[in-house]
Amino acid sequence: MNKDVVQILHCYPQVYLACHVDHVRRRSNEHGLSSADSSILAHLDTAKAIAANELARHIGVRPSTLSAALKRLEGLRYIAREELPQDRRRKLLLLTEHGQRAMAATSVLDPKHVQKLLDELGPFERKRAVDGLALLARAAQRMRTRSGKMR
Repeated sequence: MNKDVVQILHCYPQVYLACHVDHVRRRSNEHGLSSADSSILAHLDTAKAIAANELARHIGVRPSTLSAALKRLEGLRYIAREELPQDRRRKLLLLTEHGQRAMAATSVLDPKHVQKLLDELGPFERKRAVDGLALLARAAQRMRTRSGKMR
């Protein structure tokens, strides 16, 4: 087995276990988000909008299934819909600042533990670690897109 694969298989669980929190139920948190809701928000961005059908395809659900969740998340002001000037019927989704805070608070990773983990690193190591994780995340998105597995 490739040594890089072995290194990730060894390291990732250590980070996950150090920072993981129990799954969140909608009724048991102040933000009214389930783990599924938080996952939807994690796929959105505050600056780069995405179409609802593209998001549904990306996370592997039917648009009609996603629609109810999006309506609820919009009602909670966690997402905003933006009209396209050239096609007013088509709406793009954006994560709001309010939604970003709620998503972080209900993530499977505890932000306080992640902060403590990052505090263990010096500025140079921290930048390398965060940049490396971003690179792996982008590669994962490309891999899922190519394989047709959008989860």
